[in-house]
Amino acid sequence: MPGMGSGLQTNNPIVVEAFRSLLQHQALIVLVLLAILAVGWNLLRAAQLRKLANGVASSEVPPAPEPSPRRLLRIAFGLIWIFDGILQAQASMPLGMTTQVIKPSAAASPSWVQHLVNAGGTIWSNHPITAPASAVWIQVGLGIWLLVAPRGNWSRLAGLSSAAWGLVVWVFGEAFGGIFAPGLSWTTGAPGAVLFYCIAGVLIALPERAWKSPRLGRAVLAGMGLFFVGMALLQAWPGRGYWRGQLQAHSTAGTLASMVRQMSQTPQPHLLSSWVASFGSFDAAHGWGVNLFLVVCLAALGAAFLSGRPSLVRLAVPAGIVLCLADWILVEDLGFLGGVGTDPNSMIPMALVFTAGYLALGQAVAEVEVPVPAPRASLSSLRERLTARPAYSFRVLAALCAIGVTLVGAAPMAVASTESNADPIVYQAIDGTPNAVNYPAPPFRLVNQFGRSVSLQSLRGRAVALTFLDPVCVSDCPIIAQEFLATDEMLGATARRVELVAVVANPVYRSAGYLAAFDRQEGLGHVANWEFLTGSVSQLQGVWNSFGVLVAYSSGGSMIAHSDIAYVISPTGRARYVIDADPGPATQVSESSFSGVLASAIRSVL
Repeated sequence: MPGMGSGLQTNNPIVVEAFRSLLQHQALIVLVLLAILAVGWNLLRAAQLRKLANGVASSEVPPAPEPSPRRLLRIAFGLIWIFDGILQAQASMPLGMTTQVIKPSAAASPSWVQHLVNAGGTIWSNHPITAPASAVWIQVGLGIWLLVAPRGNWSRLAGLSSAAWGLVVWVFGEAFGGIFAPGLSWTTGAPGAVLFYCIAGVLIALPERAWKSPRLGRAVLAGMGLFFVGMALLQAWPGRGYWRGQLQAHSTAGTLASMVRQMSQTPQPHLLSSWVASFGSFDAAHGWGVNLFLVVCLAALGAAFLSGRPSLVRLAVPAGIVLCLADWILVEDLGFLGGVGTDPNSMIPMALVFTAGYLALGQAVAEVEVPVPAPRASLSSLRERLTARPAYSFRVLAALCAIGVTLVGAAPMAVASTESNADPIVYQAIDGTPNAVNYPAPPFRLVNQFGRSVSLQSLRGRAVALTFLDPVCVSDCPIIAQEFLATDEMLGATARRVELVAVVANPVYRSAGYLAAFDRQEGLGHVANWEFLTGSVSQLQGVWNSFGVLVAYSSGGSMIAHSDIAYVISPTGRARYVIDADPGPATQVSESSFSGVLASAIRSVL
């Protein structure tokens, strides 16, 4: 998929250091928010103590306890979101997320899914520092928000926010959990872990009166029942490779056996890898029996949940938890190992949802009329609750702090999503930072692609971006030309004050015809400020030498090898930047990043 990844190693030290530095700076902002929370709490607590000293007590009736299934979902998924945020802080996330997580998850899906995922993944590829750092704080903030806001609108809003972000991750990070890809299976995490985060968030966002009858529990269990029955049918479907283990040493392994063997190679503690490898060997030898067991278990769980009978559900819930844990350890391999794991995979969230459904099914709420005063939606009412109820005031302040932590990530992510050009850090990770210089640029006088004489003196008053290209090159030169073209587009109206200049770097194929053919091929013919210069071999050799460009025949004489370098010359004729123009992996991201660096250097000399 174009635009996905930069071709860099995930442990690139420049990127890793920049990522850690940004996290540290954002952590300081979070500490400031915590300090504000502490100051606000102290002020409110002082007001509460003054009221108590004056004998004033709150007249509000304490609310009923939070329903236990809702509390389970809120606390468990709050902790999971925090854990996911910590996983996003791994050093391999900036460059490994798109190439090792997002791209593989969409690879087997239809083209429309790949295009959609690519649109979101490009944001991460273009902004490999901002995007992962933002994900850290968004998820940590959501987790804290769920933990500190157990009741009321703050809590419901936390549930909605969790569901909304979960939906974004499910679509762009998990490619819809792979539901549109062949080989969909419950054992491998279908329909995606984050979909259960969304379900939990919606349940938390429901009014608390929805939890006062068993209807909600029945609905959750019925939905889970249909899901398990559907997964049983998929698991039993012939021709998908799940009925096959590996009968002979040289035969093709079944789908499940192949995945388990692959997971056992993930960097992890030896004890865990030995368990996974042992199960892989067992499935290879008894694939048909393992799949039959899974089909029967999934169908039985689905039937029990669909029945809604407490006696059956009471047996199905612990059995489902055991089955989920077994798959989580032996097949999914915990889900978060290997350096690019983003969550604990689907089994734990799935078990939490159907366990909450079971608790809601048996929720016994006494319908007792409690004389609760009608709520007053006024500032004086809010002030009264803040100054009279310590727990309420702390939860409000903590929720606001959690929202602030979330915004520490969400705001930069929103800004990054509007910027289509890649960050300079990608170029710097490939070629280092531009070398700032300040000396008179070497003079030259050559002719352009139209036969007109062009000299450095004739370009005075304009900034000059100068590079060296071989018109018959089929590797780096076309890429560099496109980077210059993209730079011209980035400059916008400023491009009128800039000349983009290339000098031929080929002593043989240097005539105007070759230059014109190159321009047509690269779409440069319509660019008014593009100059492709040539001259005699002695003239070109003089320019190459004065700018430190090496030109030589490559092995076999098929192409000319030359330095990939660019200069930025000020309108007064002084060289101000020397930039390594090696395109490196030549991805859309790296090209965009180089163009952004070159455009920035040009703007700085104008």
